[in-house]
Amino acid sequence: MTKKRKSNLRVIGTVCLSFMLLSACKSFLSGTEGPSISGVAPSGQYAVNSAETEIGAAEHPKIVKAYGGIYYNNKLEMMVSKLVGRLVAASSEPNRPYRITILNSPTVNAFALPGGYLYVTRGLLALSNDKAELAAVLSHEMAHVTSRHALARAEAKKNNELVSKVMDKMVGQNTKTASVKAKNLVTLASFSQIQELEADKVGIETAYLAGLDPFAASRFLSTMGDYANYLTGRSETNQASFLSTHPTTPQRIKAAILTARRYGGPDIGAKERDDFLDAIDGILFGDSPDEGFVRGNAYIHPQLRIRFSLPKGYRLENTSKAVLAVAADGTAMRFDGVNVSPDIPLTQYLTSGWVTGLITGSIREQNINGHSAVLAAAEAKGWTFRIAIIRDRSATYRFVFATTNPNADFESAIAETVNSFQTLTAAQAKLFKPLQISIVTASRADTIDSMAAHMDGTDDKKRLFMILNNIDPSQNLKNGQKVKLVVSRY
Repeated sequence: MTKKRKSNLRVIGTVCLSFMLLSACKSFLSGTEGPSISGVAPSGQYAVNSAETEIGAAEHPKIVKAYGGIYYNNKLEMMVSKLVGRLVAASSEPNRPYRITILNSPTVNAFALPGGYLYVTRGLLALSNDKAELAAVLSHEMAHVTSRHALARAEAKKNNELVSKVMDKMVGQNTKTASVKAKNLVTLASFSQIQELEADKVGIETAYLAGLDPFAASRFLSTMGDYANYLTGRSETNQASFLSTHPTTPQRIKAAILTARRYGGPDIGAKERDDFLDAIDGILFGDSPDEGFVRGNAYIHPQLRIRFSLPKGYRLENTSKAVLAVAADGTAMRFDGVNVSPDIPLTQYLTSGWVTGLITGSIREQNINGHSAVLAAAEAKGWTFRIAIIRDRSATYRFVFATTNPNADFESAIAETVNSFQTLTAAQAKLFKPLQISIVTASRADTIDSMAAHMDGTDDKKRLFMILNNIDPSQNLKNGQKVKLVVSRY
């Protein structure tokens, strides 16, 4: 959550931000322009589709804003730029221009827009282990661009919506209509899955032609799956949703390995690991300082000098708009800040019309750790809500819990979370530092356990260390081996 925010909350459940024309390969979600990549061919020899360029140019600032802005790091930008240029030269369209932007987001993500706009998050760069793995991701996104998948999917979605609209007019909202709509959704999901597998194949071939390890794609897909499980506290991957827009990870890994075998054995192609690790040394890991930090089940914002925690079992996610959390039973929580004049009573703000289905008889004033607060309940569209508004000095914050199955655990989680809200002293706030990736070299005496002990920002030090460095439990560290550590930035 950013330090300064004006936000309007509509209490209608969990909202997911998406862009229809975004060819997003989500592994599990304003500023100046990023560097432009044009490959190695003379400029002007590729006839850029004006419609594609207009779409990309229009969506670019929205993407940058949604993902925390641009992450600036000259060494990192140079490495990524050279790698993209190398991949462009090996691709089916070596004259196509690209613009690559590194986004200041901890999420592991990369995607493309029509017109050659490529995006990669610093979170994905931190998870990658060599240039070959990063190349697998970038060439996959380039394949979306050259295959014009974004435009094709937009057209498929448009046709799907048209069919649904026609059915509504013809037969109304009955069982037959629902059946047709469900069938169209499955078709659209299958269409997206085919695109992903196609992009994997093209991307692996491009990376191989650029002289890089074609097996890196399957390796990184495995790492992403392990990291997703780490973030959610699972030991293994759950079965994918039936309407998933991406193939299941095991399916993609198997297909990627089969594609890579067409070009040779596991030792074919370069990894260029040391050069890659040198480039990411020192990059920010996890949340950006101006958005606060998630530490375990707690959220801390040193600049705003606030903190709160949720019960165990909730997974927290810090976004640019709000702090979100979800429990295993589907209960959701949203926390954000809102501009409310200190002269306006909290009850007056609560009843000003922004809460749908507000139960006025549930409104009660309360003091929470020295802060004025007002709590209330609401019901709308099958959801039950609990709202808490807290005033801290001149700032106002909102908690909103939502569930379709209200019970004692739901009420207990609300009370525990809201009552944990507190203001930090200046000295307490200074104790919380952002995290960064630090590249260190192992000695003969170093072991996985001894290295993992230096990890900060996590209670499961060994597991995160092994995931970040793609280390198998049966492996030992080698003398001179470079590894990634997550450490506090001073």
